Amino acid sequence: MNVLIADKFPEQGIKELEALGCAVTCDPQLGRDDLVEAAKEAHVLIVRSTEVREPAIDAAQNLMLIVRAGAGYDTIDVGHAAERGIYVANCPGKNSVAVAELAIGLIMAIDRRIPDCVAELRAGTWNKKEYGKADGLFGKTIGIVGLGGIGREVLKRAVGLGLKPIGWSRSLTPERASELGIQRCATLEELASSSDIVSVHLARTPETQHVIGKRFFAAMKPKAIFIHTARGGVVDEAALLDAVKTKGIRAGLDVYENEPKPAKAEFISELVAQPGVYGTHHIGASTSQAQSAIAAEVVRVVRSFIDTGTVPNCVNLEAKSPARWQLVVRHYDKVGVLANVLSTLKEQQINVQEMENIIFAGAKAACAKIKVDSKPSDTVLAALRTRADEIIHADLVELA
Repeated sequence: MNVLIADKFPEQGIKELEALGCAVTCDPQLGRDDLVEAAKEAHVLIVRSTEVREPAIDAAQNLMLIVRAGAGYDTIDVGHAAERGIYVANCPGKNSVAVAELAIGLIMAIDRRIPDCVAELRAGTWNKKEYGKADGLFGKTIGIVGLGGIGREVLKRAVGLGLKPIGWSRSLTPERASELGIQRCATLEELASSSDIVSVHLARTPETQHVIGKRFFAAMKPKAIFIHTARGGVVDEAALLDAVKTKGIRAGLDVYENEPKPAKAEFISELVAQPGVYGTHHIGASTSQAQSAIAAEVVRVVRSFIDTGTVPNCVNLEAKSPARWQLVVRHYDKVGVLANVLSTLKEQQINVQEMENIIFAGAKAACAKIKVDSKPSDTVLAALRTRADEIIHADLVELA
């Protein structure tokens, strides 16, 4: 199996993929457009930040699996991969600790103005009077937006610092909030108005595009701390810039709406240039610990695909089949039985959307559960039931 890795990847991970019998090519210099040619012979494509778009997917006629070596997968054309029957998997939770550590580091850096303090001292200026001022964090309220893996890791560390946590996410119920030991906010604006510190940890989806915008920043306390280590586009940067200028919001940012594609490039941002705003280079997951954990998960996904045909963490399968009917066929475990059942359905122009076949003890009989997009007629059922040498019983169930 040909595996193409189009980003940096730990050497140990490459060795483990090769031990699975894979022919591995690793080229960290490949970009989005390069994949059109480079991925033509690949069966498995592994990427971190490299974009995988429709032209590359169409050119890679042998491609069966794309693995995002990280949690977010907005850089991959997941929908087009699904149309081509290509699995897309990610590695959720493996970089949660690393990103949480950066978020907490940014909070401390902002409160104590550590980067500015270091810069002046390196420039030869001793300015204890200026930098001997800080609010301190103990007892303050931190609002955590999004309580997935990263948000929960931030929560743990915030509690350790003596911060009072409150949170919001679409899926956060009062019961779950109680389990996590966090006060639940009903709206984003409620969280914004109650927080001294806000840390954002939402995935980027069409629903979360600019979900943190003018209304949110209008509700924030003056001079509050705002941390964004999630995904560019979740935060309306124009609205944040205005809040920095007019309300003295202090911000720590690791992600941006218009990040450069190359690893090293010019980056001009009015927002990052503001006093009180500290920016890092989208490095939240960039620790050796995180990359080793992600590499191990990538190998697990590929191994499962090779050994069993199943793909852990697959993100482009239907959550629920649109099928309305399920045909339940108990049959003798003989060659050609299921082929005859499927042939009968085909004759009636009935499309199979999901199918499971289980074997009874002794391997003499089996049961096939076949989900279909339209209701089989009585004629179909009758035709199946007449095959007494193959079919034990056939029945139809309407799905909710």
